Amino acid sequence: MSRAESQQRPEAPAAGTHRIAPRSGTAFLLPAGHYLTVIDPDGEQVSDLLAYNVDDRREYLSSGRSIDYAGRMFLSTGDPLYSNRSNVMLRIVRDEVGRHDFTLTPCSRDTFRIIYGDTEPHHGCQGNLEMALEPFGIGPDDIPIAFNVFMHVAVDAQSGTVSVEPPLSKPGQRLLLRAEMDLIIAMTACSAGQSNNFTYKPIDYSVDADMPAWAAATPRAGAA
Repeated sequence: MSRAESQQRPEAPAAGTHRIAPRSGTAFLLPAGHYLTVIDPDGEQVSDLLAYNVDDRREYLSSGRSIDYAGRMFLSTGDPLYSNRSNVMLRIVRDEVGRHDFTLTPCSRDTFRIIYGDTEPHHGCQGNLEMALEPFGIGPDDIPIAFNVFMHVAVDAQSGTVSVEPPLSKPGQRLLLRAEMDLIIAMTACSAGQSNNFTYKPIDYSVDADMPAWAAATPRAGAA
């Protein structure tokens, strides 16, 4: 890929709500100050979300920095999401669910081979993210742990055992994020059965220059 291609700038989505089909992904520009609403239209569906600095794609959303600075694993309304360079990339403005994961890597062919025992595995969120980000010079080895919107991961405090439970998101519930810099956002409708209560459903999203009207009246995290 040429340098010009690797620096290709994505386009911001048109106004309105967009749909990510089950087991697929997309990437787009989220300008600084704009709002991204992630919607679970049918309930119990995860979306893997990545972010990169559009002007320097070596700066990306960091699970380790974000969790370390928050002092807890579960992030919600009011929490900043940091980059690997400790810059705030996104802020959680409203959260109607209150439970997301920032520890598990995007599912992949190897996930389905090793965990599920599939002999002809799906390429998973890893593959969908790779395809969505390839036009912007972001390769497979540049994909970090995603912010897994609506994913419900339980951790036993004594043993450290991790279990993936059905998402707590109900149909139509939303997460609202605000960009603190110009970002390339990549998102999926997750491909892993266990993450989505073994049904594959779409994810909706929208981008707004101003806080959407619904958000002003939305209660804080975890409200029904």
